[in-house]
Amino acid sequence: MRKLELLAPAKNLECGKAAIDHGADAVYIGAAKFGARASAGNSLDDIRELCLYAHQFGAKVYVTVNTIVYQDELEDTRALLRALTEMRVDALLVQDMAVLDLLPKDVKPLPALHASTQTDNRTAEKVAWLHGLGFERVVLARELSLAEIKTIHQTVPDVQLEGFVHGALCVSYSGVCYASQYCFQRSANRGACAQFCRMKFDLIDAQGREIEHQRHLLSLKDLCQIDHLEEMADAGICSFKIEGRLKDVEYVKNVVSAYSKRLNRIIEKRGDDYRRASLGQVTYYFEPDLKKTFNRGYTDYFLHHRQPYIYSPDTPKALGEYVGKVKEIRRGSFNVAGTASFANGDGLCFINDEHELEGFRINRAEGNRLFPLRMPDNLRPGAALYRNRDEAFSKLLKGKTAERKIPITLTLSVTENGFALSATGQGIKPTCQVLEMNKQKAMKPQRDNILRQLGKLGDTPYMADVIELEGQADAYFIPLSALATLRREVVQAIELERPADVETPSAQPSVSPTAQPAHKLSGTLAWQPEYRKFTYLYNIANTLSKSFYQREGLSNAADAYEVSQGADEGSKRNDSVLVMQCRHCLRYSLGYCVKRGGKQPTWKEPLYLRLGDGRRFRLEFKCDECQMNIYAGE
Repeated sequence: MRKLELLAPAKNLECGKAAIDHGADAVYIGAAKFGARASAGNSLDDIRELCLYAHQFGAKVYVTVNTIVYQDELEDTRALLRALTEMRVDALLVQDMAVLDLLPKDVKPLPALHASTQTDNRTAEKVAWLHGLGFERVVLARELSLAEIKTIHQTVPDVQLEGFVHGALCVSYSGVCYASQYCFQRSANRGACAQFCRMKFDLIDAQGREIEHQRHLLSLKDLCQIDHLEEMADAGICSFKIEGRLKDVEYVKNVVSAYSKRLNRIIEKRGDDYRRASLGQVTYYFEPDLKKTFNRGYTDYFLHHRQPYIYSPDTPKALGEYVGKVKEIRRGSFNVAGTASFANGDGLCFINDEHELEGFRINRAEGNRLFPLRMPDNLRPGAALYRNRDEAFSKLLKGKTAERKIPITLTLSVTENGFALSATGQGIKPTCQVLEMNKQKAMKPQRDNILRQLGKLGDTPYMADVIELEGQADAYFIPLSALATLRREVVQAIELERPADVETPSAQPSVSPTAQPAHKLSGTLAWQPEYRKFTYLYNIANTLSKSFYQREGLSNAADAYEVSQGADEGSKRNDSVLVMQCRHCLRYSLGYCVKRGGKQPTWKEPLYLRLGDGRRFRLEFKCDECQMNIYAGE
């Protein structure tokens, strides 16, 4: 039986606790430095508190140390890794291989090592290599199909595979995107991405003819795999990752709840095959709805191979849920043809005739007649309306929306000198507490009173799912204070022990970080053809990382692009710089992939993306790899 883990993002301590409360089996969070979301750092004290909170449910806390590390940061990184190890975080998400040498040698157990998606994990060969280095888990590239995931799982069955299931999509394979650094000196490998892919571009051909004008040609829709979790589990995914370490607590509550409920339904059906990776049952006080959470429109991306309509060329912003079409416009108001209900303060938006997103706020709603705070100039009858701010739903999410408890069985029995209360349950060690007292026969029935008092578990993480009375325990009078004492002592005894059914923290890596890898690739480590030519793709930013790759057989270990180009030099280069590798293909998306039944292009290649300031980026269509490469510097 395999454990299935729902892995949620934690922008901060509040979001982390909310994720656990709403059904997450694990959360990932960034420390103050070295996380791939530079603006989502947290103090060590907050991470320690989150560990304590999560571990009571057998849930886990993973910390992101998944940026490249500069030479002058090595000692700070070493100190951070020691602190995280001492507080018993469950795993570290890693990009820079220097981390393997920086882990403390005198503190045990070490956290598990998870290879971040920033290590560009597309193939079974790469996953096997990482596993041979001691990585317990590999976070796969978002672009992989079910068939590709299955192949990796069958080739490397002993490694845990983590896959993204929800949230924003990067158009480039993660870890090999340098566009932000090239254009703005803000490195995606340092958690400071400037979102180059969300910008407007012209698409022009080799003769300067404009094919598309000022469109968001690289901006993808958001990922949503909620209808495909069972397929992904069967293909080999054990951890279902929700993106969003910059998202607020409302996003976390809604998305985690939706996915947790869906996983529970799968396990109800497939209980012989799967179970949840943590403990507890969640009671929800609202109905989650993914359409009401920030989204740019949803796609299952490449899960079922190449699909049309994975990008959102009109806007990189949130559309939200479709709520109907504009029916009639009057001065200062309009009505909507549809079944949605509206509230004062709702945020609506539409795509105007110029392919621009316009948004506005509803000042007053009278049924389906809406009175905006300011009437949009470009709103027309027949326009499709979307709601990207649902005031009623947001208000609901601000309250108490879920409660998580671990069900236990309490058994009250009669002893020779008093009474005993025992507790059993999944993930806890059986415990028993004895109360010595003179037994006195009751004058009236005591069963209901005993059940009520023993069931008062209050703010503890437990609920008395079953309460049993043995040896006619209800025939005796037991003071309320005595029942309360027994109940309290049993809970204290449970909490002294870690959950017996959940490994917290994770076991040691199966292979020492200094051991030889499972195999070497002819001394090149070239997992993709581009690695042979552009050796900065290895993201080597310090001497420890360089020594690591040299030991692995990489003879031409070059410095990371961020290191070798300097702060301003990227924009001055005259030679070609590979800044993105994308599975998203504009030739296909525009209907001109002849290989897949598209029209024969009339343009002259190469094609270029052109920013508003005139900078151009050449497109290379690598049909043998079914990939689009983007180059700068020409």
